[in-house]
Amino acid sequence: MLLSNDYAMTDQLHGYLGILLSAFEEEGPRVLESFDLPGAAEYMSKCSNVVVMCGASISTSAGILDFRSPGTELYSKLEKCNLPFPEAIFQLDFFRENPKPFFVLAKELYPNKFNPTPTHYFIRLLNEKGKLLRTFTENIDSLERIANVPTEKIVEANGTFFTAHCLDCQEEYSLEQIKDTIFKDEIPYCNKCTGVIKPDIVFSNENLPKRYDECVKSDFAKCDFLIIIGTSLAVAPFCTLISHVDNNCPRLLINMEPGGHTFSYLIPFGTTLMFNSRKNRRDVFYKSTCDDGVMQLVKLLGWESDFKKLLQKEGISISSVSEKSTTSSRTNVSSTKTTTAADSTVPKHPKFTSTKKTVDATSSKSEVKDNAK
Repeated sequence: MLLSNDYAMTDQLHGYLGILLSAFEEEGPRVLESFDLPGAAEYMSKCSNVVVMCGASISTSAGILDFRSPGTELYSKLEKCNLPFPEAIFQLDFFRENPKPFFVLAKELYPNKFNPTPTHYFIRLLNEKGKLLRTFTENIDSLERIANVPTEKIVEANGTFFTAHCLDCQEEYSLEQIKDTIFKDEIPYCNKCTGVIKPDIVFSNENLPKRYDECVKSDFAKCDFLIIIGTSLAVAPFCTLISHVDNNCPRLLINMEPGGHTFSYLIPFGTTLMFNSRKNRRDVFYKSTCDDGVMQLVKLLGWESDFKKLLQKEGISISSVSEKSTTSSRTNVSSTKTTTAADSTVPKHPKFTSTKKTVDATSSKSEVKDNAK
């Protein structure tokens, strides 16, 4: 998602510049003893300011599927809402005109409806081991919170369901205040001015949360190990965060496919993970489902016993972890792509025919215009 305000654009250009410059800075002695998971774990064991960047794939084993995938129950429900195209559900103009589809999705993704995955509990374990500086997530499912990762350690780049505001008067509401209305398949309206109440999810062309910018500035300069998990790093500005760490900070990507070197019109300079380059000094790609990847990492860190105790305490069967993660990687074709409000890489389906349009609030509900993103 490309942001519209001047500050956000400046910050995004700064990220791009960092990406471009980092390609010329990958000189010097190697940081890791080996460019594999054991080498990453050995280095990480000595770190105390670990930053974790999370994408949608960390939640697939919880049963959260891409709402744009044909054949799923959620897709069928949204199909009945007559969306002109998938991104419309996260566009503010369309929401003001027809908020119903968003609340259909909100009901399906309501926090506490799904259980955190082993990957979410791995982030909690990192914190309990005194190593987690912050986790930045693209997801809006709030599973980090439900896994009891401390709220102050979480940055939700695309916002949260846990708070909501009236679009007209900005009156604040909690999730619990609007829960009953959402589950009755009704639209929540403000008690003060009768405006529509919108959960604090970042919609297209809205600014990212203020805390996101604050924590990017404060955290990445301190980061001594970066874990990127469950994202192909295809969406700006989130993907540019990897360029904010120090040039000697190791970066570990756990995903089912490589990422971090995407080149597209949205990300003109690409990203800069160097694991497939002869210039590589610090980057590791570990091909795995998220849950299997963290299970291997905790073994190498010597935390396996503690992790198993934590999972058992939370009612997660260790023997089922591999089976679930393997199944999710087969059944969810888009599991390695970020599927958030910010995602612009949407497949075309018969009902959803365009990915570069936006609703014109001054026209009828069926009219659309070209988006100048």
